[in-house]
Amino acid sequence: MTEPLMAEPVITEPVITEPVIGSLRVDGATLHYEVRGRGPLLLLIPGGAGGAAAFDGVVDALAADYTVVAYDPRGIGNSALGADADADADAAAEQRVSEHADDALRLLEHLSPGEPARVFGASSGAIAALHLLAAHPERVARVVAHEPPVVEVLPDAAEHRALLARVRDTLRTRGLMPAMAVFAAGLTEGSGNPAPESATELPPQAAARAERTMADLPYFVERIVPVFMAYTPDIPRLAALSDRLVLAGGQDSRGELPYRATAFLAELLGVDLQHFPGGHTGSTTHPAEFGELLQKTLCS
Repeated sequence: MTEPLMAEPVITEPVITEPVIGSLRVDGATLHYEVRGRGPLLLLIPGGAGGAAAFDGVVDALAADYTVVAYDPRGIGNSALGADADADADAAAEQRVSEHADDALRLLEHLSPGEPARVFGASSGAIAALHLLAAHPERVARVVAHEPPVVEVLPDAAEHRALLARVRDTLRTRGLMPAMAVFAAGLTEGSGNPAPESATELPPQAAARAERTMADLPYFVERIVPVFMAYTPDIPRLAALSDRLVLAGGQDSRGELPYRATAFLAELLGVDLQHFPGGHTGSTTHPAEFGELLQKTLCS
């Protein structure tokens, strides 16, 4: 009697998680970007000085459904400013939110021409994402903006301008680390949450990029923070596009300055505030839960 043939096991091809590395020349910089996965395009815009590596914990799960593009903003990580001869001058130049949003647009046009894309932005990257949506809604299917520190929308905005002035003065007179301590304390003041013991303390998932992050902190504090935290979003424009916008805050950062600004913006726009796991850097401290919720939010 012939033995029945055993069914061959079904082997599911894994998503290729090794990134395809690319570079794109834009006005005044060369952007370094990384592409993973397959499907419709999802652009990840990081905040702070962490660059594309800030999304290492969530990108593989997202790459099962999307072509995920993460990049280093201009002047951060491997995204060099200007030509070699002009790098110092470009690093000293004032940064503009519109310029950073245009960088994101150039990436969309390069990698997904003509097709609206999904965009996730964190912190200062979320501010760039808001400007991208307001300026080029035809290129954006959905934006998830996680804790954009748009402090100019707050009734006590003058207090936060004073904070930024203290940070600049401390940076000039005492150096980077004391200035970062003033900045960190100002972000958490009144929230009931303790300020980080060290401005350079990173969660375990981010330890490998600590040296590069530290190298980029002076540029971030001097050139990015003052401009981005002085940015006023176009409230009427965003309200008209609110069906494409999700504003998100961290479960653990309630009362902190970026959370307060995001929650107040949500009220102004008449939209709900979506809560994500962790605090301001939830994508690195709670990557599995954060990525799962982001995936659901992008599809809803």
